Amino acid sequence: MAHVYYGDPREEFSLRLIRILAESGADIIELGIPFSDPIADGPTFQAACERALKGGITPTKCIDGIRRLREEGLETPIVVTTYFNIPYAMGFEKFLEEIKNAGAHGILVPDLPAEEAKPFLKLARRMGLHLILHVAPTTSQERLKGILAEASGFVYLISIEGVTGARFKGRKECSAMELIKAVKAQSPIPIMVGFGISVREHAEAMVSAGADGVVVGSAYARIYQKSLDNPYRKIDEIARLAREIKLGCIEGYRNRC
Repeated sequence: MAHVYYGDPREEFSLRLIRILAESGADIIELGIPFSDPIADGPTFQAACERALKGGITPTKCIDGIRRLREEGLETPIVVTTYFNIPYAMGFEKFLEEIKNAGAHGILVPDLPAEEAKPFLKLARRMGLHLILHVAPTTSQERLKGILAEASGFVYLISIEGVTGARFKGRKECSAMELIKAVKAQSPIPIMVGFGISVREHAEAMVSAGADGVVVGSAYARIYQKSLDNPYRKIDEIARLAREIKLGCIEGYRNRC
């Protein structure tokens, strides 16, 4: 799964980037709606949000972007990531209706705790959308059980404490693998591992441990942010990394056979 903050550094580039990522192996696109206070994101994505917002990106433009991608033939599933204030301001039901009609398959809200998500889970299910829940190494066994009972689509497994763009280091990687096993022991729901995934070896390790896929976002943004005056110059480098991540996932599956 590839995470892109829509509109960074401008809309046309995001549309091109999403198409390239899908062509290069991303099975799901996580389309982020830029927000002024992205508390779950590290410096790379914070800067991406700031640039997109300064460029005039709005939630409506993001939803229109999904619609345009569908009209242009993109078939890859899209999950919309948004902080809670955005659908709350629009009205959660209206927001879900808008993204559904545009062509999204699900929604992920980083600052919505599972304990407060039940009415929104019901609403999403009724509308044929997945509201993705997340778990982390700090999630208690009791809480994990409750989350898995309500989970829809897949579980977003936060591999390490901290924010997006953080790095794996020894024990942190082990704790993610232990959590993957704990989830697999309790539920057949697919697991996507995010936070800290930036190279092929990370993808292979997580899938070898039992994950169904990984989420990569900041690693792609760091590449094109080196050339913000002309980010298209970095498209080939991003495509190569996406293919490497996909190969890592494939190797991970082979290791389990």
